[in-house]
Amino acid sequence: MSTIPEESKVQVIKEKKRYPYYIENPVEENRVERFLEAFAAVLKYTDYKPLLDSYCNSSAKCNRCAVTCPVFQVTHDPRDIPCYRTNLLLDTYKRYFTIGGWFKSRFTNTFELTEEIIDEMLDGFYRCTACRRCTRECPMGVDHGMITRLGRYILSLMGIVPKALQVSTREQLEGETHNTSQIPKAALLNTLEFLSEELKDMLGIEVEFPIDKMEREYVFFCAVSDYLLEPETLMGNAAVLYASGDWDKWTIGTCNYDGINYGLFYSDWHLENIIKQLIAEVDRLKGKNILIGECGHASRSAHDFVPVFSNGKPYPVFNFMEYTLQCIREGRIKLNRDIVTEKVTYHDPCNIARSGWIVDQPREILKSFVPDFVEMTPNGQDNYCCGGGGGLVSVDEIHDFRMNIAGKVKAEQIRRTGAEIVISPCANCKKQLKELVEHYDLPCQVMGIHDLILKAIEIPGAKSAAERKEEAAMFAM
Repeated sequence: MSTIPEESKVQVIKEKKRYPYYIENPVEENRVERFLEAFAAVLKYTDYKPLLDSYCNSSAKCNRCAVTCPVFQVTHDPRDIPCYRTNLLLDTYKRYFTIGGWFKSRFTNTFELTEEIIDEMLDGFYRCTACRRCTRECPMGVDHGMITRLGRYILSLMGIVPKALQVSTREQLEGETHNTSQIPKAALLNTLEFLSEELKDMLGIEVEFPIDKMEREYVFFCAVSDYLLEPETLMGNAAVLYASGDWDKWTIGTCNYDGINYGLFYSDWHLENIIKQLIAEVDRLKGKNILIGECGHASRSAHDFVPVFSNGKPYPVFNFMEYTLQCIREGRIKLNRDIVTEKVTYHDPCNIARSGWIVDQPREILKSFVPDFVEMTPNGQDNYCCGGGGGLVSVDEIHDFRMNIAGKVKAEQIRRTGAEIVISPCANCKKQLKELVEHYDLPCQVMGIHDLILKAIEIPGAKSAAERKEEAAMFAM
């Protein structure tokens, strides 16, 4: 029989920290000290200090960022204003890591980091989707998305990170499969064989997914979840490469076939090591270029950081849409304009539009074979986040937040277009948007751009796009 009084048991339960997302080993004690130690380590071993000094001197707290934030537009909670969240970290930096803050604390009542502020940060930094829409509005150039990521990085060093992200990243770096979905090599090979058979049934020709071919022009990396969830996207990728005549110029490696990089969302350390793992696979295969599938953050992380972490000459990095558009411009692939009769709109993934370089390319592709294309308003670099960015889409326990708050503005934006098909060339965005379509009962379907291309592509010697459309209609009856 327990000797602990009932009132003591109640007190223990009351004092236990509550987190808004699952954590492998919840931090219960000395969180303020641990946060400051982690912050000090980051400042010592990185180059964030000059940027933080600049932001501390320029941050105006004008709240202009509030009107651009899709989360604040729904909640109207001051805690969801980007500059409020940013200043939690900047105030901590000024107080504990600058000479001025040290002197000020000796003579006045000034900012003190508390357990309550830690709670605000660990919640607030994961209510932000890191879409960086607010940064375009900031008159002082403060990158609130970067501050969110830095805050997450510091929290991760003290063990506070959503379990979904931590477990996936650990498997990618240390596990047997080296990918975030734990797909073993045998399952990959079976999946690719199945997709080849599906393409043969659909097109009437053999289309190969080449494995471990040496010295190819392109080494292909998609979000590994596509092998489970987005087969039509991969089939569209393979069809384009076949139709363009480059069927023998690409390969998929079996030691690393995952383009996902969750380090981009919360950890410099993991970001670097995942990039180095990707580079090592291209080295092994003696490839010439890196070709990234339909994934926003995979494209951005490889495009921006392969040059940073390469030893010697970095591999050129291309998003698959860049390759497809080049083939269209050169006349190497033909798309039938009579196949897609639905109204189509396009969602700009934040990581390749606002934070990247892919805006006009998908529109040129779509307009080449979609007669009824309509834009969202706003669009391009001003487009709204899907509501699952920054890794939030992988955190199932905040599903209600993603649906009812973070994704609400996007759902309304889609509804206003009247589109029947929403194109999104990003694995994370597609997952979030499909859930939004179901949650808000939107009369449309979500797919990747190469899913749609697969319907309209004309390949010499294969069944025509019209034949395939007729067969698909018969099967649907």
